[in-house]
Amino acid sequence: MTSSTTPKSNGMWIIAALVVLLLILHQDNWFWTDDTLVFGFIPIGLFWHACISIGASLTWALATVIAWPLDDEVVEQLEGTSSEEATS
Repeated sequence: MTSSTTPKSNGMWIIAALVVLLLILHQDNWFWTDDTLVFGFIPIGLFWHACISIGASLTWALATVIAWPLDDEVVEQLEGTSSEEATS
């Protein structure tokens, strides 16, 4: 028996899971009263949100690769128009 899911649909589930994970991790109630400084000057809550932002950007980049892969024809067209523009 073969599976009806394709790698693309599996990738969509991975992206959805990462987004849900980021939403859960964004709720950082445990850092509200913590006065710890990271690197001696960044409050831990701000550092946590900076890490969440980096995670969100990596998730978006992965989603772009999985959800909108370029077809070979599109790549050839893009390369053809850029080389034509360079010669004109």
